[in-house]
Amino acid sequence: MSSQPRLYRQIYDQISSQILSGEFAPGSRLPTERELSEHFGVSRPTIREAIIALEATNKVTVKAGAGVYVKKSTDLNAGINNEVSPFEVIEARVLLEGESAALAAKMITPSEKVELQAAFENLKKAGIDNTPASADADRKFHEVIARATHNRVLANQIHALWELQENLEHIKEAHTSVCDKQGAKRIDEHLVILNTIVEGDADGARTAMQRHFSNILEVMHAALEQQALEAAKLKGSQMRERFTIGLFSDSK
Repeated sequence: MSSQPRLYRQIYDQISSQILSGEFAPGSRLPTERELSEHFGVSRPTIREAIIALEATNKVTVKAGAGVYVKKSTDLNAGINNEVSPFEVIEARVLLEGESAALAAKMITPSEKVELQAAFENLKKAGIDNTPASADADRKFHEVIARATHNRVLANQIHALWELQENLEHIKEAHTSVCDKQGAKRIDEHLVILNTIVEGDADGARTAMQRHFSNILEVMHAALEQQALEAAKLKGSQMRERFTIGLFSDSK
């Protein structure tokens, strides 16, 4: 039996792992076929077969004359569409980012503590309004924590969730409305997260991050209930107007 299929599969697995870890970032161009051949110490036909397998499993896209590119997070999440609710995204974030905060509290380096403090100061400076600058600062704060875990797979998954949140319009709108309502409370919650991580308090960091997302969910639920109430009132008003016109309009 030929060992060639096993060999290309090994290369496929290694490149897949590098994509998942973020070593080959979403949207980036893979090294050339020749470079990959030299790097892995295999023939170019073997690399070609591995690339075909990567393309078939939706990990890369091959652009004629341009090279092989890692699919962006939104492409990697192509199976996730508008049927996904904002609640599902927040639930995924609290599960991943709660543990991310706990791990970061144990693993964060002195330079990363400085970076996290600077990210918080930028968030505070951007203000309590949900401006693009504030949204960018918020994301930066969370991504510093993700990197401080020193777990590239975990950091990459959190990055993918941010991409999902920002690229599915209904989820972006829901998150924006929540940030608009949280105001100064959002800054206070991030300060608690910052302090617990810097102090190395893993349990406290996990609780602070979970409480932050719990508050987001509470605001989101309240907004949903308000929307339902307003829709019901509007429907009732329309029904009242319709039947009032039908029963009491002047006859001609």
